[in-house]
Amino acid sequence: MNNHNNNNNNNGMMSSSSSSITNSQLPGLKAHIKTPEGRYKFQYEKTHPSGFLHYTNSKVITKLTVAHLKERTAQSQPTPSSSSSSSSSYSASSSVRLVASKLLGAGNGSRTLSFVGLNGPSKAVAAGTNRIGSMGGISPSNNFPIISNFDGKGSYLIFNVGDTIFISDLNTPDKDPIKSLHFSSLNPVCHAFDPESKDGHDLLIGLYSGDVYSLSLRQQLQDVGKRLVGAQHHNKDGLVNNSRCTSIAWVPGGDGTFVVAHADGNLYIYDKNKEGSADTALPVIKDQTQFSVAHTRSSRTNPVARWHICQGPISHIAFSNDGSHLATVGRDGYLRVFDYSKEQLICGGKSYYGALLCCAWSMDGKYILAGGEDDLVHVWSMDEHKVVAWGEGHGSWVSGVAFDSYWSTPTSDGSGESIMYRFGSVGQDTQLLLWDLVMDEIVVPLRRYPTGGSPTYSTGSQSSYWDSISPVGTLQPSPSIRNVPKISPLVVQRVHTDPLSGLVFTKESILTVCREGHVKVWTRPVPSESNSSNSETALNTSSKE
Repeated sequence: MNNHNNNNNNNGMMSSSSSSITNSQLPGLKAHIKTPEGRYKFQYEKTHPSGFLHYTNSKVITKLTVAHLKERTAQSQPTPSSSSSSSSSYSASSSVRLVASKLLGAGNGSRTLSFVGLNGPSKAVAAGTNRIGSMGGISPSNNFPIISNFDGKGSYLIFNVGDTIFISDLNTPDKDPIKSLHFSSLNPVCHAFDPESKDGHDLLIGLYSGDVYSLSLRQQLQDVGKRLVGAQHHNKDGLVNNSRCTSIAWVPGGDGTFVVAHADGNLYIYDKNKEGSADTALPVIKDQTQFSVAHTRSSRTNPVARWHICQGPISHIAFSNDGSHLATVGRDGYLRVFDYSKEQLICGGKSYYGALLCCAWSMDGKYILAGGEDDLVHVWSMDEHKVVAWGEGHGSWVSGVAFDSYWSTPTSDGSGESIMYRFGSVGQDTQLLLWDLVMDEIVVPLRRYPTGGSPTYSTGSQSSYWDSISPVGTLQPSPSIRNVPKISPLVVQRVHTDPLSGLVFTKESILTVCREGHVKVWTRPVPSESNSSNSETALNTSSKE
């Protein structure tokens, strides 16, 4: 680890050339992931149509969003768009639905099949929009079936590849997507879904151009036309900010409020219920290195506010589960944590080396994960206001981190508080790592006497790094490597042949995605397998005794 900086330089070179590695040079990929509670089995893969062409050296990499559409009520049913004659005039008979359901098998409710040809002439998405070409269901390989959802419920995968957003049905093994949204030469970069949306506009899409769209996922699935239906356009033509979107997120419990991060270090707050405004004048940022907040003059228009976070790109943003705190990571290597309602910087710290690329909150809001170019998984404590553990195990940049909120965790005696956390990480080394975090078992390094040698764990006083909590608003420098406890992964497994760009935990599975647009679904162990695995472990232990 003393030569970590040199190693990272090498890893940076490896990361940039890893796409040229042929599959034959990599060992065979296993069809399962073995854990103490059983095996996660590879179920199926979702990806773009085989005829779809995209550049491997695209400006953006594939990101994944999982959308769970709830049963809709009669009051919330969206009306068919009058702009799409094919959608407004289409009616499915019960016999067609019956045949379709037999053909498709178990999926997201009642469906019908329809066919959409190639893209027609370029059209505008919203009034006055002239930057986006044709949008909607497309098929580069002539006619491929578009499956429209009529009952408005189900689970879907949303992922971007090149200049296209693809939507796949998570509950069917069909490899090809059921819907495609084409953005011409303006590549989508990030997206977010709000399951608690009240008016149907639940999906956000941020583009490389800086433009942002909010739309109804259900409405897109029901429409069989060729273009985006009923989308609201924000930051049109880069009027507010013309740098690329880097991350986007709904504010939990924010009733339609969302946040967009940009490559120039600025973060903008929008309200989907408000219109855009020609009056977007905001004060000039006096000091690019300092955090500052500015509000627009009118409270009835968008954007609502601008937060200047840092000098350089913001890599990723994430809200705590209750929406009280916002975490950001950036190219400058800092994790920052803000009190969202008070618009105040609470704490933060720098990576060991290089940029931070991703971050995620634990469900209870006590810990934040961060990963980036130092190949480490950082575990940040909100109680301590510092990094309390470094996860070592990746051989290249860490590109995605997430807590597994569906994992059954042990609890302390009667308190109901979690004492163990399961989380995962993926990297450009094509590997998925699973970790168990048990803070009571973390060994805090102690101050060494005399100077030199290795850290002492049994004698001496605690390192000065742990002596006190940093004052509110303080950004800590990178800690010394001897002051931070190290943890090792529970599982290390190569799961793709291309560098990974993200992972998502669901109740039934783990989803991994690579930057080339391939999503793998790994189902969780069934209870019988878990019991069998535990019995086998107990038997082996008993035999040894």
